Amino acid sequence: MSEIKDKSIQIFLDELASKSATPGGGSVSALMGAQSAALISMVCNLTIGKPKYAEVENEMQALLQQAEVLREKLMGLIKADIDVFNELMNAYGLPKETDIEKVARTEAIQAVLKAATEIPLECARACAKAVELSRYAAEKGSLGVISDAGAAVMAAYSGLKSAALNVYINTSSLKDRAFAEAKLKELDEILKDVDVTVEAVYQLVKGKL
Repeated sequence: MSEIKDKSIQIFLDELASKSATPGGGSVSALMGAQSAALISMVCNLTIGKPKYAEVENEMQALLQQAEVLREKLMGLIKADIDVFNELMNAYGLPKETDIEKVARTEAIQAVLKAATEIPLECARACAKAVELSRYAAEKGSLGVISDAGAAVMAAYSGLKSAALNVYINTSSLKDRAFAEAKLKELDEILKDVDVTVEAVYQLVKGKL
């Protein structure tokens, strides 16, 4: 089976709309973040080399590099989300006839649930970074593509909030509450003030239109 990133948008959307559990919301969260990173790169590429923006040339070059690293990371998380979900379904499908089997099954499920918590949390971190980079793109980028910087921050925000939902649902099933609470605390830190930041970037962009 080919990777999601190698498929057309139409095929991806068809699979998303189907009865198959994957791809799902986790993959879409990462995709939205990747789209944000790509838009940031677009703003950079259409700013770099223009005499009018010579003063921010070096900053745009650095921003472009960061955005491309971030895009690659988020693209990898699309597949990672699918893989871990399939692992979880396999764990739920383990035999549970005997007490030994029940214990083994429970342990397997709990182990995969931890991984299934880490991946959307990593996606949330990456999307939060995209929010940050979008702000720089909005502040320094060419006015000709300033609306794309706004689209970038909104895509990152959607990816972040969606990833958070996946962290919440997976931690709710974890028996290791210390682990769960630690991850939820980390998520709270990632989400802290993000609503304010996103709105500020949105208004910054709107004010430049």
